[in-house]
Amino acid sequence: MRLMNFNEDIKSLCSEIKENSAINPSLYEKYHVKRGLRNSDGTGVVAGITNICNVHGYVINEGEVEPIPGQLIYRGYNINDLVENVEQEDRYGFEETVFLLIFGHLPTREELKTFCTYISIMRDLPNGFVEDMILKAPSKNIMNKLARSVLALYSYDEECETKSLEYEMKTAVSLISKLPVIMANAYQVKKRSFDNESMIMHPIRYEENTAQCILSLLRPDRQYTKDEAQMLDRLLMLQAEHGGGNNSTFTCRVLTSSGTDPYSAYSSAICSLKGPRHGGANLQVIHMLDNFKANIKNWEDEGEVADYMRKTIRKETNDHSGLIYGMGHAVYTISDPRAVILKKKAFELAAGKEIEAEFRLLSTIERLTPEIFKEVKGSEKTMCANVDMYSGLVYRMLGIPDELFTPLFAVARMAGWSAHRMEEILTSSRIIRPAYKAIAKEHEYVKLDNRE
Repeated sequence: MRLMNFNEDIKSLCSEIKENSAINPSLYEKYHVKRGLRNSDGTGVVAGITNICNVHGYVINEGEVEPIPGQLIYRGYNINDLVENVEQEDRYGFEETVFLLIFGHLPTREELKTFCTYISIMRDLPNGFVEDMILKAPSKNIMNKLARSVLALYSYDEECETKSLEYEMKTAVSLISKLPVIMANAYQVKKRSFDNESMIMHPIRYEENTAQCILSLLRPDRQYTKDEAQMLDRLLMLQAEHGGGNNSTFTCRVLTSSGTDPYSAYSSAICSLKGPRHGGANLQVIHMLDNFKANIKNWEDEGEVADYMRKTIRKETNDHSGLIYGMGHAVYTISDPRAVILKKKAFELAAGKEIEAEFRLLSTIERLTPEIFKEVKGSEKTMCANVDMYSGLVYRMLGIPDELFTPLFAVARMAGWSAHRMEEILTSSRIIRPAYKAIAKEHEYVKLDNRE
Protein backbone atom coordinates (compact mmCIF):
# COMPACT_ATOMS: atom_id res chain seq x y z
CA MET A 1 0.00 0.00 0.00
CA ARG A 2 1.38 3.39 -0.98
CA LEU A 3 1.93 5.91 1.84
CA MET A 4 -0.46 8.40 0.27
CA ASN A 5 -3.29 5.88 0.31
CA PHE A 6 -2.37 4.87 3.84
CA ASN A 7 -2.66 8.45 5.05
CA GLU A 8 -6.01 8.83 3.32
CA ASP A 9 -7.20 5.61 4.94
CA ILE A 10 -6.14 6.96 8.34
CA LYS A 11 -8.25 10.09 7.79
CA SER A 12 -11.23 7.97 6.83
CA LEU A 13 -10.81 5.63 9.80
CA CYS A 14 -10.46 8.57 12.18
CA SER A 15 -13.76 9.99 10.97
CA GLU A 16 -15.33 6.63 11.85
CA ILE A 17 -13.77 6.79 15.32
CA LYS A 18 -15.34 10.21 15.83
CA GLU A 19 -18.71 8.96 14.64
CA ASN A 20 -18.72 5.84 16.80
CA SER A 21 -16.84 6.98 19.91
CA ALA A 22 -17.84 10.58 20.62
CA ILE A 23 -20.48 10.85 23.37
CA ASN A 24 -23.21 13.47 23.13
CA PRO A 25 -22.70 15.75 26.18
CA SER A 26 -26.46 15.85 26.83
CA LEU A 27 -26.38 12.15 27.71
CA TYR A 28 -24.32 12.88 30.81
CA GLU A 29 -27.20 14.91 32.19
CA LYS A 30 -29.81 12.43 30.99
CA TYR A 31 -28.18 9.56 32.88
CA HIS A 32 -27.00 11.70 35.83
CA VAL A 33 -23.35 10.87 35.17
CA LYS A 34 -20.89 12.94 37.17
CA ARG A 35 -18.27 13.84 34.58
CA GLY A 36 -14.74 14.00 35.92
CA LEU A 37 -16.12 12.61 39.20
CA ARG A 38 -17.49 16.09 39.93
CA ASN A 39 -20.87 17.00 41.35
CA SER A 40 -23.02 19.57 39.57
CA ASP A 41 -21.82 22.31 41.94
CA GLY A 42 -18.19 21.62 41.07
CA THR A 43 -17.33 19.74 44.26
CA GLY A 44 -15.63 16.38 44.00
CA VAL A 45 -17.40 13.04 44.36
CA VAL A 46 -16.21 11.43 47.59
CA ALA A 47 -14.37 8.27 46.51
CA GLY A 48 -12.29 7.50 49.55
CA ILE A 49 -11.06 8.44 53.01
CA THR A 50 -7.57 9.64 53.85
CA ASN A 51 -5.61 10.61 56.93
CA ILE A 52 -2.77 12.18 54.93
CA CYS A 53 -3.91 15.53 53.62
CA ASN A 54 -6.85 17.93 53.69
CA VAL A 55 -7.32 20.34 50.78
CA HIS A 56 -9.91 22.82 52.00
CA GLY A 57 -11.29 25.63 49.85
CA TYR A 58 -14.99 25.92 50.62
CA VAL A 59 -17.72 24.96 53.06
CA ILE A 60 -21.24 23.73 52.31
CA ASN A 61 -23.65 26.17 53.94
CA GLU A 62 -27.30 25.03 53.78
CA GLY A 63 -26.61 23.07 50.63
CA GLU A 64 -24.63 25.80 48.87
CA VAL A 65 -20.89 26.11 48.26
CA GLU A 66 -19.46 28.99 50.28
CA PRO A 67 -15.91 30.09 49.36
CA ILE A 68 -13.28 30.39 52.11
CA PRO A 69 -9.53 31.11 52.11
CA GLY A 70 -7.75 27.92 51.08
CA GLN A 71 -6.06 25.61 53.54
CA LEU A 72 -3.56 22.83 52.84
CA ILE A 73 -3.02 20.52 55.79
CA TYR A 74 -0.42 17.74 55.91
CA ARG A 75 -1.19 15.10 58.56
CA GLY A 76 -2.99 17.75 60.64
CA TYR A 77 -0.31 20.43 60.20
CA ASN A 78 -1.14 23.57 58.24
CA ILE A 79 1.32 24.16 55.39
CA ASN A 80 1.67 27.78 56.50
CA ASP A 81 2.91 26.64 59.92
CA LEU A 82 5.31 24.10 58.41
CA VAL A 83 6.90 26.65 56.08
CA GLU A 84 6.89 29.47 58.62
CA ASN A 85 8.66 27.45 61.31
CA VAL A 86 11.29 26.13 58.91
CA GLU A 87 12.00 29.70 57.82
CA GLN A 88 12.16 30.97 61.39
CA GLU A 89 14.78 28.32 62.16
CA ASP A 90 16.63 29.13 58.90
CA ARG A 91 16.80 25.52 57.72
CA TYR A 92 15.49 23.16 55.07
CA GLY A 93 12.10 21.48 55.30
CA PHE A 94 11.49 19.08 52.41
CA GLU A 95 12.97 16.00 54.08
CA GLU A 96 11.00 16.76 57.24
CA THR A 97 7.86 17.06 55.10
CA VAL A 98 8.55 13.68 53.47
CA PHE A 99 8.97 12.09 56.91
CA LEU A 100 5.72 13.65 58.11
CA LEU A 101 3.73 12.46 55.09
CA ILE A 102 5.01 8.90 55.13
CA PHE A 103 5.21 8.21 58.87
CA GLY A 104 2.41 10.47 60.08
CA HIS A 105 4.26 12.59 62.65
CA LEU A 106 6.97 15.24 62.80
CA PRO A 107 10.43 13.74 63.36
CA THR A 108 12.63 14.44 66.33
CA ARG A 109 15.99 16.03 65.57
CA GLU A 110 17.68 12.62 65.72
CA GLU A 111 15.00 10.94 63.57
CA LEU A 112 15.32 13.69 60.96
CA LYS A 113 19.11 13.41 60.89
CA THR A 114 18.91 9.63 60.41
CA PHE A 115 16.23 9.95 57.73
CA CYS A 116 18.26 12.53 55.79
CA THR A 117 21.21 10.14 55.90
CA TYR A 118 19.07 7.33 54.45
CA ILE A 119 17.92 9.60 51.61
CA SER A 120 21.50 10.63 50.81
CA ILE A 121 22.96 7.13 50.69
CA MET A 122 20.06 5.81 48.57
CA ARG A 123 20.57 8.34 45.75
CA ASP A 124 22.95 6.03 43.87
CA LEU A 125 21.46 4.42 40.77
CA PRO A 126 22.16 0.73 40.05
CA ASN A 127 25.34 -0.15 38.16
CA GLY A 128 24.83 0.34 34.44
CA PHE A 129 21.45 2.02 34.86
CA VAL A 130 22.42 5.43 33.47
CA GLU A 131 24.14 3.88 30.46
CA ASP A 132 21.41 1.35 29.64
CA MET A 133 18.24 3.23 30.55
CA ILE A 134 19.11 6.90 29.96
CA LEU A 135 22.13 7.30 27.67
CA LYS A 136 21.04 4.69 25.15
CA ALA A 137 17.45 5.91 24.91
CA PRO A 138 17.37 9.72 25.23
CA SER A 139 14.01 11.44 25.46
CA LYS A 140 12.95 14.93 24.44
CA ASN A 141 10.46 14.89 27.30
CA ILE A 142 11.96 14.33 30.75
CA MET A 143 8.63 13.20 32.26
CA ASN A 144 8.52 10.23 29.90
CA LYS A 145 12.07 9.37 30.86
CA LEU A 146 11.22 9.60 34.57
CA ALA A 147 8.27 7.24 34.12
CA ARG A 148 10.31 4.78 32.05
CA SER A 149 13.21 4.88 34.50
CA VAL A 150 11.00 4.24 37.52
CA LEU A 151 9.38 1.32 35.74
CA ALA A 152 12.83 0.02 34.72
CA LEU A 153 14.06 0.02 38.32
CA TYR A 154 11.76 -2.96 38.84
CA SER A 155 14.25 -5.06 36.89
CA TYR A 156 17.08 -4.08 39.23
CA ASP A 157 15.14 -4.97 42.39
CA GLU A 158 15.51 -8.57 43.55
CA GLU A 159 12.54 -8.14 45.90
CA CYS A 160 10.28 -6.43 43.33
CA GLU A 161 7.21 -8.58 44.07
CA THR A 162 7.59 -8.57 47.85
CA LYS A 163 4.33 -7.84 49.65
CA SER A 164 5.29 -6.22 52.93
CA LEU A 165 5.02 -2.75 54.45
CA GLU A 166 8.75 -2.75 55.17
CA TYR A 167 9.51 -3.31 51.49
CA GLU A 168 7.03 -0.61 50.43
CA MET A 169 8.60 1.94 52.79
CA LYS A 170 12.14 1.12 51.64
CA THR A 171 11.13 1.36 47.97
CA ALA A 172 9.35 4.66 48.52
CA VAL A 173 12.36 6.25 50.23
CA SER A 174 14.63 4.85 47.53
CA LEU A 175 12.58 6.44 44.74
CA ILE A 176 12.26 9.76 46.58
CA SER A 177 16.07 9.71 46.81
CA LYS A 178 16.76 8.65 43.22
CA LEU A 179 14.25 10.70 41.25
CA PRO A 180 16.27 13.96 41.38
CA VAL A 181 19.34 12.10 40.07
CA ILE A 182 17.37 10.43 37.26
CA MET A 183 15.88 13.80 36.32
CA ALA A 184 19.26 15.54 36.19
CA ASN A 185 20.88 12.74 34.17
CA ALA A 186 17.95 12.59 31.72
CA TYR A 187 18.18 16.34 31.20
CA GLN A 188 21.92 16.23 30.52
CA VAL A 189 21.46 13.44 27.96
CA LYS A 190 18.59 15.36 26.37
CA LYS A 191 20.84 18.42 25.99
CA ARG A 192 23.51 16.42 24.17
CA SER A 193 21.16 14.36 22.02
CA PHE A 194 18.60 16.97 20.96
CA ASP A 195 19.94 20.45 21.77
CA ASN A 196 23.52 20.04 20.50
CA GLU A 197 24.84 21.18 23.88
CA SER A 198 27.49 19.80 26.18
CA MET A 199 26.49 17.08 28.62
CA ILE A 200 27.90 17.55 32.12
CA MET A 201 27.14 14.78 34.61
CA HIS A 202 28.38 15.38 38.13
CA PRO A 203 28.90 12.76 40.83
CA ILE A 204 26.55 12.80 43.81
CA ARG A 205 27.51 14.85 46.86
CA TYR A 206 26.12 12.87 49.77
CA GLU A 207 26.26 15.83 52.15
CA GLU A 208 23.66 17.74 50.09
CA ASN A 209 19.94 17.64 50.80
CA THR A 210 17.36 17.28 48.02
CA ALA A 211 17.15 20.95 46.99
CA GLN A 212 20.92 21.37 47.09
CA CYS A 213 21.43 18.12 45.17
CA ILE A 214 19.14 19.28 42.35
CA LEU A 215 20.88 22.63 41.89
CA SER A 216 24.30 21.02 42.22
CA LEU A 217 23.60 18.40 39.55
CA LEU A 218 22.04 20.87 37.10
CA ARG A 219 24.62 23.67 37.23
CA PRO A 220 27.92 23.26 35.36
CA ASP A 221 29.90 24.91 38.18
CA ARG A 222 27.78 23.26 40.93
CA GLN A 223 27.49 26.66 42.65
CA TYR A 224 24.31 27.93 44.33
CA THR A 225 23.44 30.29 47.16
CA LYS A 226 21.68 29.36 50.38
CA ASP A 227 18.72 31.56 49.38
CA GLU A 228 18.38 29.73 46.07
CA ALA A 229 18.50 26.29 47.68
CA GLN A 230 15.98 27.30 50.35
CA MET A 231 13.64 28.77 47.71
CA LEU A 232 13.68 25.45 45.84
CA ASP A 233 13.23 23.61 49.15
CA ARG A 234 10.06 25.62 49.86
CA LEU A 235 8.69 24.77 46.42
CA LEU A 236 9.29 21.09 47.05
CA MET A 237 7.48 21.37 50.38
CA LEU A 238 4.48 23.08 48.77
CA GLN A 239 4.21 20.51 45.97
CA ALA A 240 4.86 17.38 48.03
CA GLU A 241 1.20 16.49 48.55
CA HIS A 242 -2.29 17.64 47.61
CA GLY A 243 -4.88 15.12 48.77
CA GLY A 244 -6.11 11.82 47.42
CA GLY A 245 -8.37 13.26 44.74
CA ASN A 246 -5.82 14.95 42.49
CA ASN A 247 -5.38 13.10 39.22
CA SER A 248 -1.90 11.63 39.71
CA THR A 249 -2.45 10.57 43.32
CA PHE A 250 -5.79 9.00 42.46
CA THR A 251 -4.06 7.23 39.55
CA CYS A 252 -1.47 5.86 41.98
CA ARG A 253 -4.21 4.65 44.33
CA VAL A 254 -6.20 3.06 41.47
CA LEU A 255 -3.20 1.01 40.35
CA THR A 256 -2.31 0.19 43.94
CA SER A 257 -5.82 -1.16 44.50
CA SER A 258 -5.23 -3.70 41.73
CA GLY A 259 -2.35 -5.21 43.70
CA THR A 260 0.38 -4.18 41.25
CA ASP A 261 3.98 -3.45 42.25
CA PRO A 262 5.15 0.00 43.47
CA TYR A 263 7.18 0.79 40.35
CA SER A 264 4.11 0.36 38.13
CA ALA A 265 1.96 2.50 40.42
CA TYR A 266 4.48 5.34 40.71
CA SER A 267 5.34 5.42 37.01
CA SER A 268 1.63 5.73 36.19
CA ALA A 269 1.36 8.68 38.56
CA ILE A 270 4.25 10.38 36.75
CA CYS A 271 2.48 9.84 33.42
CA SER A 272 -0.66 11.44 34.85
CA LEU A 273 1.25 14.42 36.22
CA LYS A 274 2.75 15.09 32.79
CA GLY A 275 -0.62 16.21 31.41
CA PRO A 276 -1.17 19.95 30.83
CA ARG A 277 -4.41 19.79 32.83
CA HIS A 278 -2.39 18.62 35.84
CA GLY A 279 1.33 19.04 36.54
CA GLY A 280 2.10 20.35 33.06
CA ALA A 281 0.09 23.49 33.80
CA ASN A 282 3.13 25.32 35.22
CA LEU A 283 4.74 25.24 31.77
CA GLN A 284 1.51 26.50 30.19
CA VAL A 285 1.67 29.55 32.48
CA ILE A 286 5.21 30.31 31.34
CA HIS A 287 4.26 29.96 27.66
CA MET A 288 1.31 32.29 28.27
CA LEU A 289 3.55 34.79 30.04
CA ASP A 290 6.03 34.75 27.16
CA ASN A 291 3.15 35.41 24.77
CA PHE A 292 1.89 38.32 26.88
CA LYS A 293 5.39 39.80 27.18
CA ALA A 294 5.81 39.69 23.40
CA ASN A 295 2.45 41.30 22.60
CA ILE A 296 1.95 43.85 25.39
CA LYS A 297 4.12 46.93 24.89
CA ASN A 298 3.79 48.39 28.39
CA TRP A 299 3.50 45.70 31.06
CA GLU A 300 2.70 48.35 33.67
CA ASP A 301 -0.34 49.66 31.74
CA GLU A 302 -3.29 47.79 33.25
CA GLY A 303 -5.58 48.90 30.45
CA GLU A 304 -3.32 47.39 27.80
CA VAL A 305 -2.88 44.20 29.84
CA ALA A 306 -6.66 43.95 30.32
CA ASP A 307 -7.32 44.43 26.58
CA TYR A 308 -4.97 41.60 25.71
CA MET A 309 -6.53 39.39 28.38
CA ARG A 310 -9.96 39.99 26.86
CA LYS A 311 -8.64 38.82 23.50
CA THR A 312 -7.09 35.78 25.17
CA ILE A 313 -10.33 34.80 26.89
CA ARG A 314 -12.16 35.25 23.56
CA LYS A 315 -9.70 32.71 22.06
CA GLU A 316 -8.07 35.30 19.80
CA THR A 317 -4.53 35.11 21.21
CA ASN A 318 -1.97 32.85 22.91
CA ASP A 319 -2.94 29.19 22.28
CA HIS A 320 -6.57 30.07 21.45
CA SER A 321 -7.85 27.95 24.35
CA GLY A 322 -9.65 30.86 26.03
CA LEU A 323 -7.85 30.07 29.28
CA ILE A 324 -5.79 32.20 31.62
CA TYR A 325 -3.38 29.55 32.87
CA GLY A 326 -2.57 29.59 36.57
CA MET A 327 -6.01 30.84 37.49
CA GLY A 328 -8.75 28.72 39.04
CA HIS A 329 -8.73 25.45 40.95
CA ALA A 330 -11.06 22.51 41.48
CA VAL A 331 -11.10 23.02 45.27
CA TYR A 332 -9.61 26.40 46.18
CA THR A 333 -11.89 29.40 45.74
CA ILE A 334 -10.71 32.58 47.47
CA SER A 335 -7.04 31.60 47.66
CA ASP A 336 -4.57 28.76 47.12
CA PRO A 337 -2.27 28.75 50.16
CA ARG A 338 0.61 27.43 48.07
CA ALA A 339 0.33 30.36 45.64
CA VAL A 340 0.11 32.84 48.52
CA ILE A 341 3.29 31.50 50.15
CA LEU A 342 5.17 31.17 46.86
CA LYS A 343 4.22 34.63 45.62
CA LYS A 344 5.39 36.31 48.84
CA LYS A 345 8.70 34.44 48.91
CA ALA A 346 9.32 34.92 45.20
CA PHE A 347 8.76 38.66 45.29
CA GLU A 348 11.25 38.93 48.13
CA LEU A 349 13.95 37.24 46.04
CA ALA A 350 13.02 39.04 42.79
CA ALA A 351 12.97 42.55 44.28
CA GLY A 352 15.36 44.83 42.44
CA LYS A 353 16.19 42.27 39.75
CA GLU A 354 15.18 42.29 36.09
CA ILE A 355 12.74 39.42 36.61
CA GLU A 356 10.69 41.52 39.06
CA ALA A 357 8.87 43.11 36.11
CA GLU A 358 7.63 39.67 35.03
CA PHE A 359 6.37 38.91 38.53
CA ARG A 360 4.49 42.21 38.55
CA LEU A 361 2.92 41.35 35.18
CA LEU A 362 1.76 38.00 36.54
CA SER A 363 0.40 39.72 39.63
CA THR A 364 -1.60 42.09 37.42
CA ILE A 365 -2.97 39.14 35.43
CA GLU A 366 -3.93 37.42 38.69
CA ARG A 367 -5.76 40.49 39.99
CA LEU A 368 -7.61 41.29 36.73
CA THR A 369 -8.67 37.77 35.69
CA PRO A 370 -11.84 37.39 37.83
CA GLU A 371 -13.37 40.70 36.74
CA ILE A 372 -12.45 40.20 33.06
CA PHE A 373 -13.87 36.68 33.06
CA LYS A 374 -17.04 38.10 34.55
CA GLU A 375 -17.12 40.83 31.88
CA VAL A 376 -16.42 38.56 28.89
CA LYS A 377 -18.03 35.29 29.99
CA GLY A 378 -20.58 36.51 32.51
CA SER A 379 -19.02 34.12 35.03
CA GLU A 380 -19.68 34.78 38.72
CA LYS A 381 -17.37 31.97 39.84
CA THR A 382 -14.94 32.83 42.61
CA MET A 383 -11.48 32.43 41.12
CA CYS A 384 -7.97 32.56 42.56
CA ALA A 385 -4.41 31.98 41.41
CA ASN A 386 -3.14 28.43 41.88
CA VAL A 387 0.41 27.32 42.60
CA ASP A 388 1.23 27.10 38.89
CA MET A 389 0.82 30.87 38.48
CA TYR A 390 4.18 31.59 40.09
CA SER A 391 6.07 28.29 40.28
CA GLY A 392 7.37 28.41 36.71
CA LEU A 393 8.75 31.92 37.08
CA VAL A 394 10.41 30.94 40.37
CA TYR A 395 12.07 28.03 38.55
CA ARG A 396 13.30 30.43 35.89
CA MET A 397 14.64 32.74 38.58
CA LEU A 398 16.62 29.77 39.88
CA GLY A 399 18.00 29.12 36.40
CA ILE A 400 16.08 25.87 36.01
CA PRO A 401 15.24 25.00 32.37
CA ASP A 402 11.60 25.08 31.32
CA GLU A 403 11.56 21.37 30.46
CA LEU A 404 12.27 20.52 34.11
CA PHE A 405 9.33 22.42 35.64
CA THR A 406 6.98 19.43 35.63
CA PRO A 407 9.69 16.85 36.44
CA LEU A 408 10.53 18.86 39.56
CA PHE A 409 6.85 18.67 40.48
CA ALA A 410 7.14 14.87 40.21
CA VAL A 411 10.28 14.87 42.37
CA ALA A 412 8.32 16.62 45.12
CA ARG A 413 5.06 14.70 44.70
CA MET A 414 6.74 11.29 45.07
CA ALA A 415 6.38 11.91 48.81
CA GLY A 416 2.61 12.22 48.61
CA TRP A 417 2.22 9.33 46.18
CA SER A 418 4.20 7.11 48.54
CA ALA A 419 2.06 8.00 51.54
CA HIS A 420 -1.17 7.38 49.62
CA ARG A 421 0.02 4.07 48.17
CA MET A 422 0.81 2.74 51.63
CA GLU A 423 -2.48 4.04 53.01
CA GLU A 424 -4.32 2.29 50.18
CA ILE A 425 -2.50 -0.97 50.87
CA LEU A 426 -3.26 -0.80 54.60
CA THR A 427 -6.88 0.32 54.47
CA SER A 428 -8.48 -1.04 51.30
CA SER A 429 -9.09 -4.59 50.20
CA ARG A 430 -11.11 -3.79 47.09
CA ILE A 431 -10.05 -2.79 43.60
CA ILE A 432 -11.22 0.70 42.60
CA ARG A 433 -13.78 0.04 39.91
CA PRO A 434 -16.36 2.78 39.15
CA ALA A 435 -19.22 2.10 36.72
CA TYR A 436 -19.81 3.49 33.23
CA LYS A 437 -23.24 3.69 31.62
CA ALA A 438 -23.22 1.73 28.35
CA ILE A 439 -25.37 3.31 25.60
CA ALA A 440 -24.43 1.19 22.57
CA LYS A 441 -27.32 -0.71 21.03
CA GLU A 442 -27.08 -4.39 20.13
CA HIS A 443 -26.46 -5.30 16.49
CA GLU A 444 -27.09 -8.52 14.63
CA TYR A 445 -23.83 -10.03 13.35
CA VAL A 446 -23.22 -9.52 9.62
CA LYS A 447 -21.09 -12.09 7.80
CA LEU A 448 -17.91 -10.73 6.27
CA ASP A 449 -19.01 -11.06 2.63
CA ASN A 450 -22.30 -9.29 3.33
CA ARG A 451 -20.80 -6.13 4.86
CA GLU A 452 -20.92 -2.88 2.90
